[in-house]
Amino acid sequence: MTTPKGSEPPKRRRGPRTPVGTTTLAQVAQAAEVSEATVSRVINRKYGVSPATRQAVEEALKQVGYERPLDNRLVLMLTPNLKNPIFAQQAERVENELNPYGLTSIICPVYPGTPRERDYVESLVDAGVAAIVFLSSSNTLRDEDHRVVQFVESRGIPYVSINGGFPESDAPVVSTDDWRAAELAVGHLHDLGHRQIGLLAGPTGNLPADRRVEGFLTAMERRGLDDPEAFVARQHFNVEGGQQAAATLLAMGATGLVASSDEMAFGAYRAAERVGLRVPKDVSVVGYDDSPVLDFIGPPLTTVRQPIERIAENIGRIVTSLIANRTVSSEEILVEPELRLRASTAPAPGRP
Repeated sequence: MTTPKGSEPPKRRRGPRTPVGTTTLAQVAQAAEVSEATVSRVINRKYGVSPATRQAVEEALKQVGYERPLDNRLVLMLTPNLKNPIFAQQAERVENELNPYGLTSIICPVYPGTPRERDYVESLVDAGVAAIVFLSSSNTLRDEDHRVVQFVESRGIPYVSINGGFPESDAPVVSTDDWRAAELAVGHLHDLGHRQIGLLAGPTGNLPADRRVEGFLTAMERRGLDDPEAFVARQHFNVEGGQQAAATLLAMGATGLVASSDEMAFGAYRAAERVGLRVPKDVSVVGYDDSPVLDFIGPPLTTVRQPIERIAENIGRIVTSLIANRTVSSEEILVEPELRLRASTAPAPGRP
């Protein structure tokens, strides 16, 4: 179930709701108790304004009903990489939602939490960045230095996160419901008679990975399965990580594997093959993401699909609202995933 999206985004405007002129600046300046020059610097996102003053001006802008124009604005999207099809698809969907409002997207592949991420933001902010979308970037890392957010907030640039928010921020967040995703995968395998079910989990401290672990443990405990924590193997979100995690779980007797990414599921295929097991006759595998190639591998992979279209719709609505200076809820929107059945799951060995 998708959290209510609220009202639809406004129709594209060619300028602010209140005409920009001396009177408007004077009204905002009076409400914020600052000079008109300071108001102008905030509107144009210039240096030299303290965070407290910037916040006062932003509040005054809302009070007098000023809306920033949506034309000729850049939206910066920060994502781990574009080699993973799911990130490329999500970025494309978000871009399609923003284009009708005159917004141009710049997609920057970064390694989350590194200086490269900050460098992208700092180098592009003066090019007219209207908003930033953290697409599974440093927002997914619990314990990293989030100086990039401090910089963004100091410049008064609105931002939104996909698949987890920053712990110190109340900025909007839209995420796949990872707890529900784990429940769907475990429930499917349990219904097929599997009782030794293992999780190929992502790294500790990665917010989506931690949420999937929480959902997995809850789903296993709900079904009365013993010692579920022993069947969680942490590795990286790639083929090699999936292979190593699957090898560990298969040695423990797991007959059903829940992968935290489709790439990890591919690694599980490789691990099963290396010990003479067949998918799905001997071991069933469930992936996560729903990459475009899943129908073309052998066997086609059952997976939990991230609802990238509905996430993009919410991001588009939120970004246009933030740029227009409208109030947006800080409550995280959780979007329902979907189980896609293919040929990589079957009844547990010994079950009809």
